[in-house]
Amino acid sequence: ARHTYSIRPSSRRFAPQTMGDEDFQGGASGASQTYPQQCSALRKNGNVMLKGRPCKIVEMSTSKTGKHGHAKVHLIGIDIFTGKKYEDICPSTHNMNVPNVSRKDFQLIDVEDGFLSLMEDGGDVRADIKKPANELGDQIQSKFDAGESFMVTILAACGDEAAVGIKNMADK
Repeated sequence: ARHTYSIRPSSRRFAPQTMGDEDFQGGASGASQTYPQQCSALRKNGNVMLKGRPCKIVEMSTSKTGKHGHAKVHLIGIDIFTGKKYEDICPSTHNMNVPNVSRKDFQLIDVEDGFLSLMEDGGDVRADIKKPANELGDQIQSKFDAGESFMVTILAACGDEAAVGIKNMADK
């Protein structure tokens, strides 16, 4: 004889769950720092995560493999923040993470203690970007000391931000 059992919602007791018990580390915008893209769809001068770092692809080559193997893609990239070179090889059918990279121009207000004070278009001021320790940093300092007003381009990816360029302000 076959028995069918029905479970009524009231017959089972569960521990009450309250929202807010979980501890999430939320980002500012809720947007993901990377997104997946198939290896074969990556292009030179595009961006990709290599060894956990956001890199710009400077060279890539595809190799055919044996009878039942996968074609492999050899990627060489340069870290967009440090300039360090990274390499990786992955099957062309696999996904690689691509960093969400954003560029934004800010007006330079002040250079103090190695940090740049920058103003957004909306008038918000931020002073959390370090002055680059290279020629660009020296160029920013000398232009600022000369009293010139100019824009600083900030590159942001994977929680890192850095000044990557300067341009003169358009005359208003």
